[in-house]
Amino acid sequence: MAGFLTCGPNELLVVSGFGKKKPAMITGGRVFYWPGLQKCSRISLNVMTIMIPTPDVYTAQGVLISVTGITQVKISTQSKELLERACCNFLSKSKMAVIELIQETLEGHQRSAVSLTTVEDIYRDRQAFNTRMIESASHDMVNLGVEILSYTIHEVYDNLGYLSSLGKSRIAEIHRDARIGEALARRDARIVQSLAREKLVEAQLTNKTLMAQAELDFLCKKEDYEKEVYSQRAMAENAYELQAAKAKQKNMNEKMEIEVIDRRERVTLEEQETLRREKQLQSAVKQVADAEKYKTETLAAAEKQKTILEAEAEAEAIRLRGEAEAFLVQKRADRRSLRPPMNRKAEAWDEYRKGQPCSACTSTRCLGY
Repeated sequence: MAGFLTCGPNELLVVSGFGKKKPAMITGGRVFYWPGLQKCSRISLNVMTIMIPTPDVYTAQGVLISVTGITQVKISTQSKELLERACCNFLSKSKMAVIELIQETLEGHQRSAVSLTTVEDIYRDRQAFNTRMIESASHDMVNLGVEILSYTIHEVYDNLGYLSSLGKSRIAEIHRDARIGEALARRDARIVQSLAREKLVEAQLTNKTLMAQAELDFLCKKEDYEKEVYSQRAMAENAYELQAAKAKQKNMNEKMEIEVIDRRERVTLEEQETLRREKQLQSAVKQVADAEKYKTETLAAAEKQKTILEAEAEAEAIRLRGEAEAFLVQKRADRRSLRPPMNRKAEAWDEYRKGQPCSACTSTRCLGY
C-alpha cells in the first residue's frame, strides 16, 4: 500500500524505481513510496568508531612494532556528490561490511605511515603522526564518501624490548635534564641573589646620596632664609632710624621757625619801642631839628638791627636745612648698601652721633668736645 516513508536526521533514505529518473535521497524528512514499484534503502549516518590494528610493522629504522589506532568516521553529508558516492559503495552492504571495508583501507594507510616513521617519532610526537595519517587516508575516504572525524594512536608495543629501552634512555635523559635544570636553577638563583644584593647596595648608596643632597639643600635654603631675615630686620631698623631722623629734622625745623618768629617779634618790639621814644620826644617838645635827627638815627639803627637779625636767622635756617638734607641723603645711601648690615649700621650710627649739634652751640660741625 502506497504511503509516506520517514527517516531521522542521522539516517539517509534512498528511494529509486517507478516515477523517478534519479534516486531520491532524503535526510531527516519523508518521501512518497510505492511498494513493489519502488525500492527503498537506508544508510546510517551515525559516527562509527573503528579499531585499526597493524601488528608486526617495520618502521623506517627496521624495528618491528605493533600499532593500534582508533578512528571515528561517518558517511559524509557535506555535499550531494559525496552522498551519491557513499550510496554507490555501501547501499547494498551491512553496517559490519562497511566498517570492515573502512578498517582495511585505514589499516593499509596506517602500515604505510608507520613504515615511513621512526619509533622515536611515534613515541615522542604522536600528534604529528596522527596528522600525517589523516592526510594520507583522507583522499581514499573521500572517494568512498566517508569523512574522517578523528584519528589517534591507541597503543604502540613491540616484542623485542625496544620501546622499554627507549623509555629507559628517555628516563635517563629526563633525570639528566632534571639535574642540569636544578644546577641551572641554583646558578640562576645565585645570579639573581647577587643582582639583588647589588641593587640593594646601589639603592642604599643612592638613598645616602639623596639624603646628603637634601641636607645640603636644606642648609643652603636655611642660610638664604637667615640672610633674608637679617636683611629685612636691618631694613626695618634703618626704616625706624630714618623715621626718627625725619622726626628730629621736623623738630629742628619747628625750633628754627620758632626762633625766627621770636627774633621777628623782638624786631617788632624794638620798632614799637622806637616809636614810643619818638612819641616821648615829641611829647617833650624838643626842638624839631633834634627830634628829627634823633628819629632818623633811631630808625637807621633799628633798620640795621632788623636787617642783621633777619640775615642771621635766614642763614641759620639755610644751614639747618642743608644739614638735615645731607643727613637724609646719607641715611638713604646707607640703606641701599646693607652688606654687611651690622657694619653699615654702626657707621651710620657713628655719623649720626657726629652730626648732632653741641649742647653749648647750634653748629653741627662741633663734635661736642
